[in-house]
Amino acid sequence: MKKVILLLTTVFALSLMANDGAGLYKKCIACHGVKGEKKALNKSQVIQGWSKEQLIVSLKGYKDGTYGGAMKGLMKAQVKSYDDAKIEAVSEYISTLK
Repeated sequence: MKKVILLLTTVFALSLMANDGAGLYKKCIACHGVKGEKKALNKSQVIQGWSKEQLIVSLKGYKDGTYGGAMKGLMKAQVKSYDDAKIEAVSEYISTLK
């Protein structure tokens, strides 16, 4: 029984970490900056100040190939493993950056 509880606790903790917006954003920092203040590779828009809804629409669009300009291919690869919960979590986090 203790092993089952430990396993369930571990799975729950991992699922929380997997949908942690700040954690998900770490791979974005190199191009977008710590606070979303940079134009990624000097080609994208600055994402700092975007609403959660605008971010969700753009990330889902990158994922399905319906959104993006010069960075479309690069961003599609970045978000391909994100499910809706991860997109929502990282969008929520980015929308708070100032």
